[in-house]
Amino acid sequence: MRRTDPEGHGPVRYGPPFPDQGLPLLPSLSAAIAEAADFEGPGSFARTPPLLEAAGGYYARRGLPAEPDTVAAAPGAPILFAAVTAALGGDVLVPRPCPAWWAPQIRALRRSVFHVPTPAECGGVPDPYALLETVRRIRAEGGDPRLLVLAVADDPTATVAPPELVHETVEAATAEGLHLVSDETWRDTVHRPDDTVLLSPAEMVPDRVTVVTDLAGPFLPPGWPAAVARFPATADGAGLRARVLDVLTALGARIADPVAAAATYALDESADVDQRLTRGTALHARVAAAAYRAVVTAGAVARPPQAGRHFYADLDPLRSALGAHGVGDAQELEDFLSARLGMPTPGGHRFGDDLAALRVRLSTGPFLGTTAEERAQCLISPEPLELPHVQHALNLLGSVFDDLRDDAQRWEPPR
Repeated sequence: MRRTDPEGHGPVRYGPPFPDQGLPLLPSLSAAIAEAADFEGPGSFARTPPLLEAAGGYYARRGLPAEPDTVAAAPGAPILFAAVTAALGGDVLVPRPCPAWWAPQIRALRRSVFHVPTPAECGGVPDPYALLETVRRIRAEGGDPRLLVLAVADDPTATVAPPELVHETVEAATAEGLHLVSDETWRDTVHRPDDTVLLSPAEMVPDRVTVVTDLAGPFLPPGWPAAVARFPATADGAGLRARVLDVLTALGARIADPVAAAATYALDESADVDQRLTRGTALHARVAAAAYRAVVTAGAVARPPQAGRHFYADLDPLRSALGAHGVGDAQELEDFLSARLGMPTPGGHRFGDDLAALRVRLSTGPFLGTTAEERAQCLISPEPLELPHVQHALNLLGSVFDDLRDDAQRWEPPR
């Protein structure tokens, strides 16, 4: 199958699907779903009181007070993000790289999207000086920048932005009159919470930041579309929320009642939900650390993973070896690694990076197995990296990258 890639570089190939089914479902979530499935009526969405109350409590426990009338919900972050973008209007700025779905959502609304470079130490948050330069250039060319989207706990780079950088970037954005959308989907999956300080932009300027949280992934199984947003508790925030609800209503964007019930239960953060999130985060952190070591040992460059279920690697140091295999850009690198690893390794061009750069995102989910039984084993094992299927996947990763390192050494020009 061929489609146009997110950066407009022309046709790219999507390889065979490798869905990450996630960890086994909690029995309590199953019970909530079964109870809600018997309800006869329209699908739930932003005005559903239990879900909004649970979302308000979730944000309040993270230092972001929220009443039900400052919260909205939708069937998935992409729809909620599109509604916010449509309600705000204007041009949109995003970091480079950024989640693969951000730019397509913006372009679908016929809005211009501008990628801003990130600093060396992290992704997810633009460099403040590059942000100012980009805003001024857009205005000089007749554009109308209104929105900056960022992620302190970032997909795809798996980094957590330092608080001082968040301060500088948020100050630069607000000085230019931008509204901010903070995607905080992965904030609860920080690998070392005792050693990592995560600062939400909404803690700095609560009147200018809308927080969006996708529940599918951290709290709910992949494919269960549910997301919530917290709006500023101001007249402008109330107006923005009202316009977002109008967009969601026009789209018929309603959360199915079983999913809404599961989302409400998850956001209440009972002991079993908290325990599952903690154990799942620790599991993905161990796998990410092992995969990261294998990749950087072979000579690739990557930031140490700090959050989420993936990390981002630059294989430019291995370019000579990859060139011998016919790999010269991110799409060809995606095809090459996906075929050899038997798991998805999307190229950096999908995340707004340059097609010519040899960057990929590696996810930890596929290392946990291909069946529900294998993934359940990983969750309860005291040594998940020693399970045969996990060990096999990590060994294969190491072998593929070691071969590239050896090939690169052979191709080094004489000094």
